[in-house]
Amino acid sequence: MPSALLPPFIAPVPLPKAVRLLNHGPTVLVSARSGGRQNVMAAAWACVLDFDKLSVVIDKGAATRALIEESGHFVIQVPTAAQAPLVRWLGTHSLHADAQKLAHSGARLFDLPGCPAPLVAGCSAWLACRVLPEKRNELLYDLFMGEITAAWADERAFRQGRWQFESAPEWRSLHYVAGGQFYATGASIQTEPVDDSD
Repeated sequence: MPSALLPPFIAPVPLPKAVRLLNHGPTVLVSARSGGRQNVMAAAWACVLDFDKLSVVIDKGAATRALIEESGHFVIQVPTAAQAPLVRWLGTHSLHADAQKLAHSGARLFDLPGCPAPLVAGCSAWLACRVLPEKRNELLYDLFMGEITAAWADERAFRQGRWQFESAPEWRSLHYVAGGQFYATGASIQTEPVDDSD
């Protein structure tokens, strides 16, 4: 059952700022739940579409895809550099082949009120999404679009609408290349400040 309180350090992110959780292009974890079944998979191709919309590529053979199609909901989470082994494990093991995939992965899941999909503990950010059905894109390109309905971030990594990677390198996001290789987000380069408070 969903808990009534947010876990420590996790704070809601105003929806107009939620896209900042993804606009640096990290590898993500996608979770979904339907009919008492749940799963988490890794995805390298997630993209912000608008201030309240995103897209993610989910292969036809993925067990998570069936859960998304059944429920109409999913959660995108931004894993940390410290979670690279977990991300790799979730991305290379299938629920079709191992019914106990989540237990064997060591992933810890939690629920938040109003969010129909599970969230992966230890991530830096979570975006709850409602599927925006586009059957042609889903069938031809495995491309799912979602409306962001709620977002949260761990304040040790994302505070006041900004990532804090310089002061918390273990919270840096992952960027998948190939063959099990990831890069972690690098150092900040500050240019001339602009007013982006909107």
